[in-house]
Amino acid sequence: MSTTNQDHYIFVLMGVSGSGKSAVASQVAHELQGAFLDGDFLHPRSNIIKMSSGEPLNDNDREPWLKALNDAAFAMQRTNKVSLIVCSALKKSYRDILREGNPNLRFVYLKGDFDLIESRLKARKGHFFKTQMLVTQFETLEEPTTDERDVLVVDINQPLDGVVADTIAKIHKVC
Repeated sequence: MSTTNQDHYIFVLMGVSGSGKSAVASQVAHELQGAFLDGDFLHPRSNIIKMSSGEPLNDNDREPWLKALNDAAFAMQRTNKVSLIVCSALKKSYRDILREGNPNLRFVYLKGDFDLIESRLKARKGHFFKTQMLVTQFETLEEPTTDERDVLVVDINQPLDGVVADTIAKIHKVC
């Protein structure tokens, strides 16, 4: 019995907070009739408690979470032609954990600059936002380089519908 389905793909929507990962993934999954998982749902209890107390996670905290996402990606691609997972995946080492054993996994990097994302976060209604959190996200971000051939880049400096359309077009090129 094969453990992978060659024509099934997982796309991890990655980027800093406020880049639109959840909104884009939700719409793309709906339009492509794909599976959708918000990676935050798989954080272990210890991470949730730590984040709730205002303490940032470190790489050791993230490792079991990333391995759980890797397992989820493996399971999703067995039964779904297109699966989308939301995960910031800011560091290459995080992306490498997600890739391991998942040859049909690709990343969709929702790329935008600091000023654009900051303005969007400030415009959110009913959302508490600290600029320092975004500064930290950009400091942590290791933008994918050309050696990461499984990364598709989508420019988010456009309306949501355009980002969704560009994401779907890039997914269609892979599938």
